[in-house]
Order: sequence, then structure tokens, then C-alpha cells
Amino acid sequence: MAPDLTLRLATVDDVPAIDGLIVRAVHGLQRADYSQDQRDAALGHVFLTDHGLIADRSYFVAETRSGQLVGAGGWSDRRALHGGHTHGDTGERIDPATDPARIRAYYVDPAYARQGIASAILAACEAAARGRGFSRMAMGATLTGVPFYARHGYVAHGEEQAPLPNGQALTVVLMERAI
Repeated sequence: MAPDLTLRLATVDDVPAIDGLIVRAVHGLQRADYSQDQRDAALGHVFLTDHGLIADRSYFVAETRSGQLVGAGGWSDRRALHGGHTHGDTGERIDPATDPARIRAYYVDPAYARQGIASAILAACEAAARGRGFSRMAMGATLTGVPFYARHGYVAHGEEQAPLPNGQALTVVLMERAI
């Protein structure tokens, strides 16, 4: 990650900036993988600020010296693969002895893509999950994120369709790795 960027835990005060980051990331980085209609319908439904991660203090943000948020991502010890409406996160906790921790809600500003931000956030998430006793991580990755996660040792083991309110769906790739 560039030396002029810092990584820290997100707070409730960051929500408006995270919301803006999500829109920039989804429309700027996912256009080759999902249609405009899919992206529009997914915003606020599948792609949204994960308030549960912020409350759990497991959501990281990367920011510039001027305070602009340019990346976000987190991990969870809750059952749901993501905090979007399609999974209805009940808050049920998972057991680190038998279940993988979840990687959730990763977004990078297109102007800062491929500068190590997502890698730094992923390393922070994996370290925090290891510290809580987890030995595996799992996620439902967007098609856009699959190459990134594969470079970090995550292996695809299936797909699911995240339904959208416009009747369409997003393909999500289920991935996992030992940490």
C-alpha cells in the first residue's frame, strides 16, 4: 500500500464516505463483469455499507492523508457470507474450530486500484481472524474480485446467484482458503 495511505478500523462516522466509495467502486470496476442494470439494482441491496462489521470493529478503511476513503473491507465471525439483504444476517456467530471466518464488503476506489490497498486490508482481516482462533476464511466473491482472491490463495468451490430487486441476479463465486 502506498506510504501516503493509512489503514484503520471504520467508525459510524465513515458511513457516508463508505457509501460513496461503494458507488465509485461498483460502477468503476465491475462494468466488465456485471451489466449497468445489475450494478444499479445491486447498490443498496447487495453492495452496501456493512454496519454489522463496523459495530463488530472488524471493518477496515484505507484513507489518504487528506482523509479521503479509498478502500474498505472486513471480516466476520457471523454466519452470513455478506451483509446484503439477500442473506438476512441474523447475527448468529460461527465457531472458529469448525467454520471459516467470512471476508465481506470489499471496495476500492477505481482511482486507487492495483496499489496494494485490497491486499493490505485482506492481510489485516486474515491476521485479525487468526487472532480470534480461525484457521480458514470464506467468501462470496464478485466476478471482479475472483482473480484478486485467487492470487492470494483462495480457491473457488462453487457459485450462487444473489437475487436482485429488479428480477435479475448477480453471480457470486464461493471461495475459501486456509490462513
